[in-house]
Amino acid sequence: MGLKRQKIAKKTISFYKYNFSFRQPFQILIDGTFCQMALKNKIQIKEQMPKYLMGEVQLCTTNCALKELETLGKELYGARIILQKFQSRRCAHLKDPVPASECLLSMLEETNPHNYFVATQDHTVTAGVKKIPGVPLLYIILNTIVLDKPCQTSLDHVKAVSLGEMVSVAQQQSIRSLKEDKGIAQKDGERRGKKRKRKQSNPNPLSCLKKKKKGGPTPPRNMEQGEKKKRDKNKKQKTEGGDNLPAPVVTNA
Repeated sequence: MGLKRQKIAKKTISFYKYNFSFRQPFQILIDGTFCQMALKNKIQIKEQMPKYLMGEVQLCTTNCALKELETLGKELYGARIILQKFQSRRCAHLKDPVPASECLLSMLEETNPHNYFVATQDHTVTAGVKKIPGVPLLYIILNTIVLDKPCQTSLDHVKAVSLGEMVSVAQQQSIRSLKEDKGIAQKDGERRGKKRKRKQSNPNPLSCLKKKKKGGPTPPRNMEQGEKKKRDKNKKQKTEGGDNLPAPVVTNA
């Protein structure tokens, strides 16, 4: 494995790690065409893939890819044996299998939310992968595994995110997880359907006070005391004056 090829692969992996939050173990979605080419060139996928990607990997496929190899007969028997050793990821076509190319592209959806690498020799899959941002593409040339450089769709997506024109998939996932942690992630229907319950609160203590009767301004307390003392003094003087009056003269008729 050449140092130059390893250096290019490392740079490409760093691009997907930084811009699309790829993490180990890397999930490699493989189809029958890749296994057939590996068998032809005597490439041990389980041994060489982790070395080339410089990290832990999970090799996986789909039920549709396995069914397709079964229908193609004995010519691809060896490729089917290799593909059966990998993990089978659940697809949406369990009852009605579809071509492997269609199935693999459906697993990527619109934004590759599960961060799959795709390993294929199928031109239909390759063309479809390059229309989806954030999908690393692996293929075999001669007797070596090659990680393709980021497609233009991925480069345009990263540029739009850097200019603030778009929110990255990683940011959307982090926002969603934060909302779930805080318990505020709800569906639109639930938000609209649930009515907000009013909390029962105690009455305002100020509202319980009796209302004061409206009247003139109350005189100051000092003036009231002064007037009371004055009245008591006058009353006392009248009482004393009444005791000193001479007794009335009684005349005989």
